[in-house]
Amino acid sequence: MNTKRLFFALWPDHRQRDRLRDVINSVAKTVEGRFVDRRNWHVTLVFIGTFPANRVPYLLERAQEIQVEPFRLNFDRLEYWARPRVASLSAATVPAELQQLVDALNGIVTDLGLEPEDRVYRPHITVVRNARHFTTERLTQRATTEWSSFELVESVPGPGGVSYVPLKQ
Repeated sequence: MNTKRLFFALWPDHRQRDRLRDVINSVAKTVEGRFVDRRNWHVTLVFIGTFPANRVPYLLERAQEIQVEPFRLNFDRLEYWARPRVASLSAATVPAELQQLVDALNGIVTDLGLEPEDRVYRPHITVVRNARHFTTERLTQRATTEWSSFELVESVPGPGGVSYVPLKQ
């Protein structure tokens, strides 16, 4: 069976990536590890995992039914997450509109017979993989991003590592 590895995400545009880069570069340079290519930066909303390729159109159709209330997300710290060994640009608070979007997407996943992740949602952008431990750093300059849409994204393995390809905007 032909499958794809999928997740729903907030996908930054070029302007947002530039803004995030400016904030991240000031603190991430002190972190040891492998930097994530900024073209792969995203905020995962709901992880789906391996999914039948022939069912992707249905998934896209269901996702189009969701109305996104615009919201702002304030990234205010760089955190070390021990289990995946990553440095993440993180937001301390989850706007109500963002939580509603995550809940709606989890509803789609549940309707498809999949099991959504059982944990509190924490918006973040992974910026360094295989990171060495460091103490959480509060950013002197916050990165505030505005959102009104989301993407279905495919994780595509390649010789240089994984790249992420949006399937829907």
